[in-house]
Amino acid sequence: MIHSLFKSKISAQEQGSPTLLHGPLVARHSSGWASMLEHLKANSTLRVLDIGPTSPNNINFLTGMGHSVCMTDLVQEALTGNYRLPVPEGDSLEEPGWDIESYLNQNLDFSGRTFDVVLLWTTLDYLPRTLVVPVVERLFTRTNPGAKLLMLFHSRNKAEDTFFCRYHLTDSSELLMQETTNYPIVQLFSNRAIEKLYEYYDGYRFYLAKDNVYEVMITR
Repeated sequence: MIHSLFKSKISAQEQGSPTLLHGPLVARHSSGWASMLEHLKANSTLRVLDIGPTSPNNINFLTGMGHSVCMTDLVQEALTGNYRLPVPEGDSLEEPGWDIESYLNQNLDFSGRTFDVVLLWTTLDYLPRTLVVPVVERLFTRTNPGAKLLMLFHSRNKAEDTFFCRYHLTDSSELLMQETTNYPIVQLFSNRAIEKLYEYYDGYRFYLAKDNVYEVMITR
């Protein structure tokens, strides 16, 4: 299993601190990334939004190809930021709500810039359920027509390779995975759920994978 290749563990005390990357880089074949890499090479001066902890490797890789890049760590911000609303007095059994607009404005605004490529990775598996649809809708308004969005989804939530990780880019069909904060998967998405979630986008393509992660390329 992939997870057995990662030696370091992450303590509960690290929750709330800036996302840390732990352990070695582990290669994973990605048909979705191979397709996205071809797209990046065939076009120039694209604006790329890379979701996840800051990766100097990804910044250098994308800017070296002539593209510009922005990064935002949606999962870390959602789970450690101050976006939870207090439970109303007397409703102790009710789950806290979320200040969705503040979360979106702080993490998906970019001063009016729009993007041609979004590398979403496994973000939606780990986001609180309440934030999934608003994030998908906000990304629609922050991407240009024809933009490509690459995302990965887990098919199981208890397998050893369901750790939250950072994906580093390579000039091949492989991604380099690196373990980060040990967040649990919040939800799994079926193919039908993904199609419904992105039904107002222009199209999608599913890629088969040998592990417990499958890949989807969405066209805006």
